[in-house]
Amino acid sequence: METKDKVLDIMKQSPKAMSAGQIAEAGGIDRKEVDKAMKVLKTEGLIVSPKVCFWEPRDR
Repeated sequence: METKDKVLDIMKQSPKAMSAGQIAEAGGIDRKEVDKAMKVLKTEGLIVSPKVCFWEPRDR
């Protein structure tokens, strides 16, 4: 599973928006890898930010 898929899966399992640090901790993923994956997810329009520095899947 690609890191971006894992990051998106973690976000879908959370009942609320998450920060990159929370995603890294929840998935045991390096923070820099989470940041890279989130950049791709943002570009693809798969995640949105309901408040500053917190993200959730677009289709929630």
